[in-house]
Amino acid sequence: EVQLVESGGGLVQPGGSLTLSCAASGFNFSPWGMGWARQVPGKRLEYVAGINSGGGRTFYADSVKGRFTISRDNAKNTLYLQLNSLKTEDSATYYCAKARSEVYAGTWDSRDRWEYWGQGTQVTVSS
Repeated sequence: EVQLVESGGGLVQPGGSLTLSCAASGFNFSPWGMGWARQVPGKRLEYVAGINSGGGRTFYADSVKGRFTISRDNAKNTLYLQLNSLKTEDSATYYCAKARSEVYAGTWDSRDRWEYWGQGTQVTVSS
């Protein structure tokens, strides 16, 4: 059974930083594209970052480019998201996601690229 367990969320002031982690289990982690998505109640799920299987290619939504960094450690079956220069509009529930296969530029943020999501971790940016 695929399991994705996020951690690291919390309350942070605007301009602050957080690091989210996602522990993956139940599947062979290294061959699959992975990513992070976020959702605010009443709004659509937004894919904010994706990373290819080897970790050498990363993709970002325009809303987070230059502020967030996605990475992975295939030896530890763990995905990360470093969130810097946080804004109030970054407040959301953040979900770790497993792709159906690899992720590529131009399609990485399409809803049909993803097949599993974790339970989410809440990030609140507020003064």
